[in-house]
Amino acid sequence: MARIIAIDYGKKRIGIACTDPEQIIATALATVPNSEIIEYLKNYLHKEKVETIVVGHPKHLNNKDADLMVGINIFIKKLEKFFPSVKIELFDERYTSKRAKFALVEAGYKKKTRQKKENLDKISATILLQDYMQRFN
Repeated sequence: MARIIAIDYGKKRIGIACTDPEQIIATALATVPNSEIIEYLKNYLHKEKVETIVVGHPKHLNNKDADLMVGINIFIKKLEKFFPSVKIELFDERYTSKRAKFALVEAGYKKKTRQKKENLDKISATILLQDYMQRFN
């Protein structure tokens, strides 16, 4: 089997998580500056077989798209251009940031570690990926 990657897209940083090749476990991978994401993914996909990239779909409580979707749609077009053989899917990411904050607190991380946005972004991507994988169970 091939891996699945989840992306928590942001204007400055992008959190990335991935599955193991058997698609059982979701693991935080990295936080990458937005301007470097395509190069990062090129390198990663050169080393690892990836079948799907799941991109977080930010929605408001009323189910309307958040303003960030404009940038995400442009980003998805880039993904489709550079990785035509990889399936790209949008998946609802509501509450992933709040859940990531809670997970860091529950895991006992110190306040200084919890305040680093890089940590929050990759944990959010991991939660997104876990949610995506659970939809099949």
